[in-house]
Amino acid sequence: MASTVRAYRRVIGSRLRAQATYRLSFTVELCAQVIAGGLELVTILAVFHNTTSLGGFGRNDVLLMYGLATFGFGLADLAVSQLNHLGELIRTGKFDVLLVRPLGTLGQVLTLDVQLRRLGRAAIGFATLLFALSVADISWSMAKLALLVVAPLAGAVIFSSVWVAACSICFWLVDGREFANSVTYGSSMFNSYPINIFSAWLRRLMAFVVPGAFVAYYPALVLLERTDPLGLPGWLGWTSPLVAVAATAVAGGVWRFAVRHYRGTGS
Repeated sequence: MASTVRAYRRVIGSRLRAQATYRLSFTVELCAQVIAGGLELVTILAVFHNTTSLGGFGRNDVLLMYGLATFGFGLADLAVSQLNHLGELIRTGKFDVLLVRPLGTLGQVLTLDVQLRRLGRAAIGFATLLFALSVADISWSMAKLALLVVAPLAGAVIFSSVWVAACSICFWLVDGREFANSVTYGSSMFNSYPINIFSAWLRRLMAFVVPGAFVAYYPALVLLERTDPLGLPGWLGWTSPLVAVAATAVAGGVWRFAVRHYRGTGS
C-alpha cells in the first residue's frame, strides 16, 4: 500500500510540475474555468430577474443549492474528469499498456492528466456557497455545521462515482464520451436547481437513479429547514454520506466488471 501511494504521489507531482512550467497557459485556462462557472451563475440570476420564486424557492435558496452542487462537482471534475479520455485510450490501444503495469487501471487513468486549472469551477461554487450562507436564514447548530462540511465532499464522491460508472460504457461503445458527458455535466446542471421544477421522469432519472438529489437539494432543505415539496421525508438530507458510499461501491463494481470483460480493439 505504501509503495502504491508513493508511486501515485510521484506521478501526480510530475504532472503538477509540468503545469507549473507554463504559468501563463495555466492562468488563462484557470480564468476560462472561472468564466464558465460564472456564466452558469449568471443564468440563475437572469432567471430570478424575471421571477421571485422557482419551484417555491427564492433566489438565495437556489444559490445555496447551486453553491453546494458546483463546489462538489468542481472537486469531482479535478479528480476524475480525466476519464473523458478513456474512449481514446481504448480506441488507440493505449489502455492495454495500463493493464501490464503493477498499479490499478482506474488510478492510472485518473493520474494521466491532472489539471489544476479545473479548480476554477470549484472556486466559483465555493464563493457562491459562502455568499448564499451569508444571506440565507439558517438557524445554525453543530449538526448543521457538520452537514455543511460533509455535504460538498459527499457530493464530490457521488459525482465522481457517476463519472466512473458513466465512462465505463466506453469499454463497449468505445466512443461513448458524449453519453458520459450527458450524465456527468448534465447532472451538475440538474443539481443546481430545485428538483421539483423538472418533469417526473427526468426527476426520477437524475435525482434517484443518478443520485443527484443527495448532492445539494436534500442537504439544502435540512439547512433551510424546509419541507420537501415532493413530500419525501426530511431525514434524506442527512444521508448524503451513505449515498456516497453506496455510489462508490456501485461505480467500483461497474469498473471492475468492464475491465474484466475488456478484450481490446485489436490495434
